[in-house]
Amino acid sequence: GMVETSSYMGWPMISAKKAGFNASGLDAAVRFAVDRESGMNRDIGAALEEGHFEEPWPIGKTIGPVKNRADPSGIILRSGNLVMKWGDVERVDMTFSISKSYLAICAGIAVADGLIPDVNAPVRDLVKDGGFSSAQNQEITWTQLLQLTSEWEGTLWDKPDWIDHNRVVNGNSAYGTQKGVPRQMQRPGTYWEYNDVRVNCLSLALMHIFRRPLPEVLKERIMDPIGASDTWEWHGYDNSWVEIDGRTIQSVSGGAHWGGGLWISALDHARIGQLMLNKGVWNGKRILSAAWIEACITPCPIAPGYGYLWWLNNQDNRIIPAASNSVFFALGVGSQLLYIDPDNELVIVVRWIEKDSVAGFFERVLASLSDI
Repeated sequence: GMVETSSYMGWPMISAKKAGFNASGLDAAVRFAVDRESGMNRDIGAALEEGHFEEPWPIGKTIGPVKNRADPSGIILRSGNLVMKWGDVERVDMTFSISKSYLAICAGIAVADGLIPDVNAPVRDLVKDGGFSSAQNQEITWTQLLQLTSEWEGTLWDKPDWIDHNRVVNGNSAYGTQKGVPRQMQRPGTYWEYNDVRVNCLSLALMHIFRRPLPEVLKERIMDPIGASDTWEWHGYDNSWVEIDGRTIQSVSGGAHWGGGLWISALDHARIGQLMLNKGVWNGKRILSAAWIEACITPCPIAPGYGYLWWLNNQDNRIIPAASNSVFFALGVGSQLLYIDPDNELVIVVRWIEKDSVAGFFERVLASLSDI
């Protein structure tokens, strides 16, 4: 028969059937995602002001740029082929906490370059900005920042660490009283908490290590080599500028509670997903260390559903019940997921789907795989 040669933005396109799906089942899964659009206000600035993250005002006020969202969108790749896309996959959208997983990639570059010789060493050995000099913070390691167990205490960019105390994410919570109420600090490494202030601490520490803005590093080392577009942007806050070597540069945020974060298309997310699925290789060329990717998806001992700023779908934290133990993903409110399924060679980006429908969407996609 004829050779299928159609492609879209560099991805070879194949039919659902050829990719091993039941076509009508896959169509129904996508329709499910579109029909269950997030209830989050499309005016994201308004969503934040209306208290989307349940933070006391004015301490929770937005200090970085925001952008309105549009329709739900998504992409399904199988074995590096584009099987389905819906919505505007080239549209640049805020991505909230998926930004965190990109910080883990930046940390991997610092490790590969020898800029961080030992992730289990205290950050203060390398970062002398004062953020790691207190009794509470001086023993904090890079691993603890990456696993969200650092218990870093302080204020960064006018946000105190306690603004995110007792936060519940994916059923993982500190032993939750009320969010944003200061609690007793624990020893670094002994307590897991999803905390954007501490993630921003890691971002700033990495910028000190590279002595360059992280978006520059990411573009040069990852995004350009994998053929990403140049439409993505990574923002910090109005007050997150730092002078390094005589140059004033912005420390980017690992989320978008207070604005900022990574703004990117579904297509570019899919490329990162495929790079992770390929264990760091792109077109035969090593872009990211396979050992680092393995470290990113190794369960944190005290929070086994989490790795290095990547979510894991294992028996300890089965967020997506239909999916296997080997699945890992990046997650941002909205809800938005960058889902990687090594067993099935799947990369899926789904954006602006109601949080309670995430599990149902993946259940439908996986059920439509006719060859498992």
